[in-house]
Amino acid sequence: MLNEKMEKALNEQINRELYSSYLYLSMGAYSSSIGLSGFTHWFKVQVKEETIHGMKIFDYINRQGGKVRLKEIKEPPVEFGTPIEMFRKTLQHEQFITRSINDLVDLARSEKDETTASFLQWYVEEQVEEEENDKEIIDKLKIAGENKEALSALDAELAKRLPPKDEEESI
Repeated sequence: MLNEKMEKALNEQINRELYSSYLYLSMGAYSSSIGLSGFTHWFKVQVKEETIHGMKIFDYINRQGGKVRLKEIKEPPVEFGTPIEMFRKTLQHEQFITRSINDLVDLARSEKDETTASFLQWYVEEQVEEEENDKEIIDKLKIAGENKEALSALDAELAKRLPPKDEEESI
């Protein structure tokens, strides 16, 4: 059973995950507006992934006898600059989420809630992957520089991203 402090913190994380989804949806719309359909696809997949992350916490709170309290999701930006600036913002956001997950783990341990600490380990590992993916794309964008053919090739590569495997199970 979740204590009040842990329940509140997990509800706040649901909001962060759903904001992430909203942010990436906005980045997808922006990518589309600048003619990068592969980037749009990549961000749409990311939207699904972030929604799954929020729903896993939603389901966990319910399974632990807690109460889900959904909060308002703030409006994301609509302009993101160049593709590399956009992915730097993506990485910064994921680093914020990583800190947030780490804070949740610390809270769970300080509250002696080993069940929640164990549940959160999946998120710890997921955040390593999220940041690695963003860094890899930033590295490719650095290599591409102003080369439109290289940017087009990266756009085509990002268009091949597969949706999350457990999408149906988590929503």
